[in-house]
Order: sequence, then structure tokens, then C-alpha cells
Amino acid sequence: MISYNKLWKLLIDKNMNKTQLRIQANLSSTTLAKLSKNESVTVSTLEKICFLLDCDIEDIVEIKKE
Repeated sequence: MISYNKLWKLLIDKNMNKTQLRIQANLSSTTLAKLSKNESVTVSTLEKICFLLDCDIEDIVEIKKE
């Protein structure tokens, strides 16, 4: 199972909300909804987020065994 809890915590640390993330990373509303539901998104989407937040993929995504 994919979890983006690390992403949401990082946004808080950077004083950024989900709407700001969507606009600044040029993500669609659909993609943001997928992230919010812990659904899979493309690696290019994760790459955009990492560039924006100056972090690595492991800083925003966690794979949990169910």
C-alpha cells in the first residue's frame, strides 16, 4: 500500500497547503485527489513534487506492507 503521509507532513513543515502544491507543481486536481486517497501516481508526478519541495522520493512516499 502506498502512503503519502510523509508528503503531507513535509507540506506542513514548509507552510504549504495542497492547493499551493497543485498550482506550483503544475498538477491536475485529479492527481491531487489520487495523492489524497493514497492512490498510485506517475513517477513524473513524484519527480515534479520532489523538484518543487527540494527532496527525494523517499521523503514523500512510503510503501507499507498490508
